[in-house]
Amino acid sequence: MSGPTRLRLSANLGFLYADLPLAEAIQRAARAGFDAVECHWPYDEPIADVRAALGETGLAMVSMNARKGPNRDDFGLAALPGREAEARTGIEEAIAYGAAIGAKRVHVLAGRIEANDVSRACFVETLRFAAQRASRRDMAILIEPMNRRDAPGYFLSTIEQAAEIVTQVGEPNCRILFDCYHVQINQGDLLRRFEAHRDLIGHVQFAGVPERGAPDLGELAYERLLPAIRDLGYEGAFGAEYRPGGPTEDSLSWMKAFGRS
Repeated sequence: MSGPTRLRLSANLGFLYADLPLAEAIQRAARAGFDAVECHWPYDEPIADVRAALGETGLAMVSMNARKGPNRDDFGLAALPGREAEARTGIEEAIAYGAAIGAKRVHVLAGRIEANDVSRACFVETLRFAAQRASRRDMAILIEPMNRRDAPGYFLSTIEQAAEIVTQVGEPNCRILFDCYHVQINQGDLLRRFEAHRDLIGHVQFAGVPERGAPDLGELAYERLLPAIRDLGYEGAFGAEYRPGGPTEDSLSWMKAFGRS
């Protein structure tokens, strides 16, 4: 019988250790055995503290998000005609903050809007702007299809739609964030979809389906799925983006399948 499979695992600190300041959360993720970290919106955290924690632990900041927008109902701005200036300001801020802490990817949220010719053209132009700005800092831009149950009305819902948009943007550093949780709920057939779009995928995330709990809960066998994705040529970290439902440390037994004690 083969032993545990060791993959590069990234702790998404938007959900894991979310009650702690980001710098402390980074330290806790390192002690838990994660190889990298990622976050949602770090902008209220002092850059010096975050950079120091990353330096002390040796963890890389895999990705972070551009802001959702200033309004309560905003869930991204990049595909919203008439809000291009706001979207670009948020993208510039994210790239500057990310560069300061060594982050290599910024996820740009599209927003809640019908996917039509006008919103699509807006999204493509905003992403082209983002990718060109990010390339100056040796960074990439990510877009993520989300399921319509958790993100009703969100512009981007399928991998195929994301692939068409990334291709239309035409910048090599604009890539797809393949979140196994969202793709399973909306579409399924994860391995074949990953394989079909491998050359356009820049990051992979995972969580238990259907509740978005720990990855060893639910319908997906990640102890087989993630190594299979790795074997299809994916060389990046796998981002654990799940809601622990209590203290994060109490939810980490799933890591044993990936060579962590």
